[in-house]
Amino acid sequence: MFTKENRFLKKFDFILLITTVVLVFYGLFMIKSATMSFTSGSFPYLKTQSLAFILGACAVVVLVLIDYEIYGYFYIPIYILSNLLLLAVLFFGFGADQWGASNWLRIGPISFQPSEIAKFGIIISLAKYIDKNHEKINEPVTLIKILIFAFIPVFFILLQPDLGTALVFIFFIAIMIFTAGLSYKYIVPIIIIIISLIVLGLILLPIITNGYTISDNYQLNRIIIFLNPELDPIGTGYQVIQSKIAIGSGQMFGRGYQQGVQNQYGFLPTKETDFIFAVIVEELGFIGGMGLILLYAVLLFRLIKIAKGSNDMFGTLIVIGIMGMFLFHILENVGMTMGLMPVTGIPLPFISYGGTFMLVNMISIGLVLGVGLKRGKTDIFN
Repeated sequence: MFTKENRFLKKFDFILLITTVVLVFYGLFMIKSATMSFTSGSFPYLKTQSLAFILGACAVVVLVLIDYEIYGYFYIPIYILSNLLLLAVLFFGFGADQWGASNWLRIGPISFQPSEIAKFGIIISLAKYIDKNHEKINEPVTLIKILIFAFIPVFFILLQPDLGTALVFIFFIAIMIFTAGLSYKYIVPIIIIIISLIVLGLILLPIITNGYTISDNYQLNRIIIFLNPELDPIGTGYQVIQSKIAIGSGQMFGRGYQQGVQNQYGFLPTKETDFIFAVIVEELGFIGGMGLILLYAVLLFRLIKIAKGSNDMFGTLIVIGIMGMFLFHILENVGMTMGLMPVTGIPLPFISYGGTFMLVNMISIGLVLGVGLKRGKTDIFN
C-alpha cells in the first residue's frame, strides 16, 4: 500500500518539471546576451522575465493542488471570458503601428496580449465541449457545432489581424479534434484540399511575385517576403536575411556567448523575442541549437505520455491541446528564423522574452502536471 505522499511522488512528472525549469534558465541566459547591447541593459528584461517565471511557478503549485475536473464545470464561463478578452482587443487594443496587429491591451501600467491568455482558456473549454460530444463527433451536425465553437475565437483573432496566433489556434484545434476520434472520411478530404491549395499556390506564385511591390497590407507582405526576402532587403525582408546570416555564422560551436556580431551590433531586430533562436545559434552554434531542440523533444514527449495515461477524454484533450500549442510555436519560430516559414511573430516557449507569454507557458505546464497526477498508471518512466 502506498501512502498519499508516495502516490504523489510516483505520479508527479519530475522530468517534465525539470525540463521546464532548464528551458526557463536557458532562456534567461540567452535574453541576457540578446539585451546587453540595449541602452537600458539586460536588467529590466531579466527582472520582468524572472518575475513572470516566479508568478508562473506559484501558479503551477496551485494548479497541481486543484482537481482539473473542476475546470470542466466552468467551461462555458471560461469560454465566454476568453472571447470577451479577444473582443476587447478589437475595441481597445494597440500595437498595429509596431507589429501590424492591434493585439495588446493596457490596464494601468500593465500591458498584455489577451490572445495568450485565451489560448489555454479555449483549450480547456474546447476540451470539455468535445468531451461532452466526442461519442457523436463524426455526426455532421455535432462536428459542425464543435467547429463553430472552436473557430469563433479564431475569427476574432483574424480581425485584429493576427495571422500567426490564429494559426496556433487552428493547429491545436485540429489536433484536439483528431485525437477525439475524428473519422478518416473527414481527414482525407481535408488533406486533399490542403495539398490542392499548396499546389495552386505554387502555380500562382510566379504570377503573384512578378513585379510585386511592397504595399500597406502587412500580412500579405509577410507571406510574399517569405517567398523572396530580397524583394525588400531593408524592410520586411531584413529580419530574415539578418537571421540567416547569424545562424550561418554560428557554424558548429558558435562565435561564443555574448560574442555574436549580428546580435551585439544590433543587426538582428527583435532578437530577444521572435528571433532569439538566431542569437542562440550564432553564439552557441549548431550544438546550442540542437541542445534546445532536444530539450523541447523531451518536453513534448512527456506531454504525450501524460495525455496517453489520462483517465478521461477531458484530461487527454487538455494536454494534447497544450502539446499542439507548444509544437506549433517551436516549429514556426525555428522555421521562420531560418527562412523556412513566414515571419508571424510567434515566440519560442520559455525562451523568448515576454511576461505574459512566460506566465501562460507556466500555467500550461501546471495544468498538464495536474492532469498527470490523476492518470491511471503510476510509473511515468515506462
